Amino acid sequence: MRARQLTAAAAALLLAAGLGGCSDDPAPVRAPAPVPASADPTTTTGDVRSADRTAVRDGGTLRWAVDGVPATLNVYQDGATADSALLAHALYPSLFRPDEHGRLVPDPDYLADAESTPPGQQPQVVTYHLNPHAVWSDGTPLTAADLAAQRAALSGLDPAYRGGHPAGYDAVDSVAQGADPHEVRVVFRRPYAEWRSLFGPLYPAAETGRPDVFQRALTGVGHPGAGPYTVSRYDPEGGRVTLARNPLWWGDRPKAERIEFLAVPPGQRLDALDQDRLDVAPLTAAVDRAAPPAPTAATPAAAPPAAAPEAAATALRRADSLPGVTVHRAAAASLTQLTVNAARGPLTDQAVRRALGRAVDRRRIAEAALAPLGLPAAPLGSHLLAGDQEGYRDNSAAAGPTDAARLLDGAGWKRPGGRGTRTKNGKELVLTLLVPAGSATARRTADALTADLGESGIALKPVTAPAETFVKDHLAVGDYDLALFSWPAGTSPASEQRPAYAKPRPGPDGALDAGTNYGRSGTEEIDRLFDRASAELDPAARLDLLQEADVRIWQLGHSVPLYQRPELVAVRDDVAGAGAFGFAWPRFQDLGRIGGSQGLP
Repeated sequence: MRARQLTAAAAALLLAAGLGGCSDDPAPVRAPAPVPASADPTTTTGDVRSADRTAVRDGGTLRWAVDGVPATLNVYQDGATADSALLAHALYPSLFRPDEHGRLVPDPDYLADAESTPPGQQPQVVTYHLNPHAVWSDGTPLTAADLAAQRAALSGLDPAYRGGHPAGYDAVDSVAQGADPHEVRVVFRRPYAEWRSLFGPLYPAAETGRPDVFQRALTGVGHPGAGPYTVSRYDPEGGRVTLARNPLWWGDRPKAERIEFLAVPPGQRLDALDQDRLDVAPLTAAVDRAAPPAPTAATPAAAPPAAAPEAAATALRRADSLPGVTVHRAAAASLTQLTVNAARGPLTDQAVRRALGRAVDRRRIAEAALAPLGLPAAPLGSHLLAGDQEGYRDNSAAAGPTDAARLLDGAGWKRPGGRGTRTKNGKELVLTLLVPAGSATARRTADALTADLGESGIALKPVTAPAETFVKDHLAVGDYDLALFSWPAGTSPASEQRPAYAKPRPGPDGALDAGTNYGRSGTEEIDRLFDRASAELDPAARLDLLQEADVRIWQLGHSVPLYQRPELVAVRDDVAGAGAFGFAWPRFQDLGRIGGSQGLP
């Protein structure tokens, strides 16, 4: 995935994918980099219908629901969406790909092996050995020129290249061919531990070599790719992208002859499944934002509409009852958290922020949010790693042994008689809670948080906001006390997570610029820990630094991790290779039908 950009537009995308917003397809391509284990993953990993390739028939068409035909297939451009990333997995190389626990492995279709110089040896040099059979769909081999052009486009060193600038490319000093045309040597100007995040996806030099070419939206047919499929039809008006087998593909022969990506709004996907018009359909938003039924004679318009959680439960029951369809469930690679605005009112006091962390029963919150969806109630104890991610550790004890009541008493917020809302200097401890509008999961979470904090004498006043204004009118300007939303859990936490916790700095006008640190609290120490982790080439030492940073974030009272966002995907029972992927990516050449069905023409 692109490094988290310091723009409201990028944060809006993350919000939309986080708590049942407008997109529930896989998030934009994550920058895959391994985090070695110090604890076993604790939550649900991907749930994918697997089958031996010999059991999957050759040919046929699969139909996959997406939110819309992407404005570009270049995931590094501002117009990229989650659907851009999904298609890119089928069309373009990624030298490494994450497994279900966020561990990185070389993709042998593109990379024979890669190695970095050992810790302490300067400069850091990474040597890639590309698969000698790998070619672009125009017959051109993958070479160092493709990596060099992408580094130039994404490093930020040339302002003519606009768009996203993923972390790590600015650390590269040079890219050159090695001992033969398939060997690439990348020299770094400073150590970069998460180097495996680079060149995934990789675009051909023909698409990245010049700023004017790079700025053009990457759409339609005729653009060289290097995946198991190529684009045979790109129809934004008709809401359809058709992928066909790549005739020059050198790896395992793709099972499906074609894959149709069809623009189907979430609210219409259950009907489309029921009518056998889809084979794969992400349902997180379809369930989470299900609309109540229209009024009938039995339920006149004057009657109150069904609550969002009730409508969601009805939609989920319908999904589970569809004949020939299974709803796959997993914890998504996305962290839902309660962000605390440290620049506002009582929350400027660190003791009050830490008290919030002690007052929230994270297991109770996870139960309220996830159990109705058929997922385990697995609370999060880390700001930086998901529970199913290699290296995860629950650091919540770092918030301190003192209970919330004692912390609040010490901060002057008293509760005479042990009941009611706490007060200080005649003012009640009442906080706003900003939640995404229309989300049943957010509604259940907000209700549980209100009950939790109320038991400690903290009153919450929920305020809803739609996705289009959630960031720019609230998070970005600090117009909230507490906010409920999700960040993606990337596999390069040192670089990807840093902006969310970086200490706000004075801007050109002298005012503090929070960037995407919407909690508006940070320290020099936390920044240094992230920087050291990003440059630490020893995997165990890097993980130790990340754990220390997480401990300091807990102690700061920046935010409270709650749970991983749910991921629901409906898959027809005769389809193999699809489901709820979690951290992993689809292996498109394995997708196909089991048994006698050949799909639609």
